[in-house]
Amino acid sequence: MTRLKCGCGNMKKLLLILSLLLIFAACKKNPSTEETFTEQQNEIRVLLPQHPYADILIAMLPEFENETGIKVNFEQMNENNLAEIQVNGIAEKTFTADVFMTRPPTESLMFLKNDWVAPLENYDFSDYPQNTIEIGVKNDVPHLVPLIVEWHVLYYRKDLFAAAGINVPTNFAELEEAAKILNKDGVSGFASRGAGFPAVSQLSSFIYNFGGRYIENGEAVFDSPQALEAIRLYGRLLGVSGPSSVNTMSWSEVMSLFQAGNLAMWTDASVFYGQIVDPEVSQVSAENVGVAKFPAGPVSDEPYLITAWGMSISSMTRDIDSAEKFLNWATSREMAKKAMLANIPMTRRSVWNDESVTVHINPEIVETMLHASQYGYPYAMPLMTSIFRARESIGEVISESINTGGTSPRLNALATQKVAEVNELLKTDGEFGTAK
Repeated sequence: MTRLKCGCGNMKKLLLILSLLLIFAACKKNPSTEETFTEQQNEIRVLLPQHPYADILIAMLPEFENETGIKVNFEQMNENNLAEIQVNGIAEKTFTADVFMTRPPTESLMFLKNDWVAPLENYDFSDYPQNTIEIGVKNDVPHLVPLIVEWHVLYYRKDLFAAAGINVPTNFAELEEAAKILNKDGVSGFASRGAGFPAVSQLSSFIYNFGGRYIENGEAVFDSPQALEAIRLYGRLLGVSGPSSVNTMSWSEVMSLFQAGNLAMWTDASVFYGQIVDPEVSQVSAENVGVAKFPAGPVSDEPYLITAWGMSISSMTRDIDSAEKFLNWATSREMAKKAMLANIPMTRRSVWNDESVTVHINPEIVETMLHASQYGYPYAMPLMTSIFRARESIGEVISESINTGGTSPRLNALATQKVAEVNELLKTDGEFGTAK
């Protein structure tokens, strides 16, 4: 009986082992079980703006999905809705997107302060200018990939310069002299954004090239002697050689003047070149439109170079591997090249040095970009949470200078008053002594 019992026990154990082996073999031979599990794990949500670069990504998504097996659920919306979903969703911990495009000048600081974006320690940033990466860095680690850039340039009328027999200005002294010479016959010599609030970004390169800053070591300093020199020059240029009502103009009004042939020089972002040479909207032929680097100042030669759009991974992602694979693909050199050929100014150095790309671009645009990528300052405005209120304060100082042609006796005192206001904003937001 004992032997029989042991035999039955051994038999039962053998049958159990065989059953388990059969089950394992069946599972191994049934790919649907494994594939279903993989599909469920490798699925990410991506938020994109209504932007030409996002359109390129969406068109190429099937290629990425086929190559990686990762399902991408994307949503595309206007910029304001995108920002609202990001801010509200992350703050309330209901955010479910894994990867998203973002506007660093207005959003990066908030995302970094609140740890809403994941560190990108495995990403290769070697193809990017350092000044485009800085805005997304926290604790010496980048948290954002710079995608699209804008930089400060000087647009000018080649035909008017030729008729006047003068050279394109390379510094502020030459700029002011040329503006006076060309300011005649119904054509304004110079213009830039004159309404206080929007003028803040366009004044920035003037301040930098005088050796000043809006904020330094987390403290507002645009009442420094260097900054005040820049503000007075900006006021003289617009107040003396600018169009009437320039103190109410933003970029759209100034661009319309240039397109109508009523403006000799204009400093603004590189992004507007295509519109001012478009024959359907411009009365100035493309051959008469020049693009030069922003003029140097007495101290420096560093026009702003801003990362207009970037891409980050949410710190709340549950699939970091898939998110990183998408980020690497969406920001790759191959995608950047496609975008450049569609007239989207990408950040990667290599595409600006690729002759198969640059042969299709105005060489003056290429030259100004290469200069800005090497020497440019990465902020067109103070990087702070309360930027809109700060721009209102700074804008009042700019307006005072423009309205008086740069001669206002109260400009210094007004700037000091507005510096105090901006410093209070920095203190309220916990950024005094820390903001860039």
